Amino acid sequence: MTDDELKALVANLAAAQDRTDAQLAKTDAQLAANAAKMAKTDAQLAKTDAKLDRLAEMYGGVGNGQSTARDQIDAQLAANAAQIAKTDAQMAKTDAQMAKTDAQLAKTGAKLDRLAEMYGGVGNSQGAVAEEFYYNSLKADPVLAGMRFDFIDKNVLRSHAGLEDEFDLILVNGREVFVVEVKYKAHKRDLESLLNTKAVNFRNLFPEHAGRRQRFALAAFHMHDELKKAALKQGVTVLQRKGDIIETLAA
Repeated sequence: MTDDELKALVANLAAAQDRTDAQLAKTDAQLAANAAKMAKTDAQLAKTDAKLDRLAEMYGGVGNGQSTARDQIDAQLAANAAQIAKTDAQMAKTDAQMAKTDAQLAKTGAKLDRLAEMYGGVGNSQGAVAEEFYYNSLKADPVLAGMRFDFIDKNVLRSHAGLEDEFDLILVNGREVFVVEVKYKAHKRDLESLLNTKAVNFRNLFPEHAGRRQRFALAAFHMHDELKKAALKQGVTVLQRKGDIIETLAA
């Protein structure tokens, strides 16, 4: 190899070394930049890890809270289920008791119906006895409030144009007609019925007596003094049993 060729080879090697050094410098700079980026990334990762740790701690706490709450809910649901079962058992017991009570009420109701029927029959019998007494007494001696009557009828039923009523005793003469309501034991409602219903219905159902003076009487075996006074004050004659005769308190 000549000196010129050797010089050319050395120059080429030097140029290649320069290029290599420049590339290495560039690579070092790139590595330094990469290292800085890596450091920044590490810092970011560390920051992210810290955040993740806090999030994990936070969500871990929430999870524990949720677990505790779930346990409490489950316990409450179990208690509720037990209470519901207990309530159902009590309701079943109550239903059985109610069924027993209903059966007892039905039995009691049947007894009351029989008693009502029995005492209703007694009441009707007593009323019939009172009616027979006043009818027979007035039939034997048809004098009422100092006046003699020509006719006497009992349990007179009449209906007209949808209106119907029954009158215990009716006594008639040429000038007057007496309508007598008979009760075994008279009450205030009987007097009110006589004045507000019976009297009105009689006038409408017996127009043939329009020309007569129409008078009304309340007859009973038992009547308290206040009722007597109220009847007399309202123009109603009071008939009372006194032994085997009729005592008349004329209005």
